[in-house]
Amino acid sequence: MTTRRLQSTSEDIKTAAALLQAGQLVAIPTETVYGLAANALDKDAVASIFVAKGRPQDNPLIVHIGELEQLNSLVTDIPDIAEKLAKAFWPGPLTMIFKKNDCVPSIVSANLDTVAIRFPVHPIARQIINASGCPLAAPSANVSGSPSPTTAQHVKNDLDGRIAAIVDGGACEVGVESTVLSVLGDTPRLLRPGGITVSMIESVIGPITIDPAVTHQRQKDAVVASPGMKYKHYSPKAKVILLNGSAEKVTSYINAHAEEDTWALCFEGEEQGLTVPYLTYGKRDNQEDQAKHVFDALRHADEVGAKILYTSCPSQEGVGLAVYNRLLRAAAFEVIHLEE
Repeated sequence: MTTRRLQSTSEDIKTAAALLQAGQLVAIPTETVYGLAANALDKDAVASIFVAKGRPQDNPLIVHIGELEQLNSLVTDIPDIAEKLAKAFWPGPLTMIFKKNDCVPSIVSANLDTVAIRFPVHPIARQIINASGCPLAAPSANVSGSPSPTTAQHVKNDLDGRIAAIVDGGACEVGVESTVLSVLGDTPRLLRPGGITVSMIESVIGPITIDPAVTHQRQKDAVVASPGMKYKHYSPKAKVILLNGSAEKVTSYINAHAEEDTWALCFEGEEQGLTVPYLTYGKRDNQEDQAKHVFDALRHADEVGAKILYTSCPSQEGVGLAVYNRLLRAAAFEVIHLEE
């Protein structure tokens, strides 16, 4: 299969929509990461997502809509808190989990009775969804388990020859996947942190709970309602080890434990004193910048041949929680806490 490289012109958007209508896979830009899109109502098209990515079928997908009105046909009930959150954050990087309608194939939701829905703000994503005339199931457009793609080139590197087309919309603005929130039950539950933070959500609907899987490893046989909760994710070929401590402690530890092909992934301005080569992923006090660059940095670690990647640990507050969540899974939960 030859993978076409499309642009964001009206003609190429029509081409992408036609491919999706024909049951093909198209990588599309969103504000979070690039998504690998298929007609969410076509079970055969959705099945091809799992094949192209090498994704386990017990890992549910997120369905993307182009207009708010499309939600009604996909879910059986819209709780009041979901309406409040939609008014505050849709379109945007928030996914909500509802009870699903029968029109949504079971393969989309890993045989659960729920479905994850997102209304992206990215104009190209919305244009493609609306031109295709169907909601789109769209996990990250990468090989399963590798760092998520934030540019069209990342997608090409992973999936060239496996999918019909890539729509190039430039670099993604947010850089980490959407926040996932279950709006079922008495108290909403955060399943995956993202650009819409806990404090932002709580300012609209009051207290929520944070699922333990956000910061702790789930059992392999656990049933999960959201992507990114169960398997090792976002990981380069290099062995990632998180270091939780000050810049000085992190630098000292890396220098003392450096081996051949050891690299550091640190915050900008904190690379002084390192005796190993380094990459950076934003400033320590700028969580949005970290989110925007973390996946690109993890991919770059493979390009430079890093075998071990000691990584400065981000904050667990605000958007930092999303960055921490991604790095924690990239490191297979290996964190070294350095005494301050």
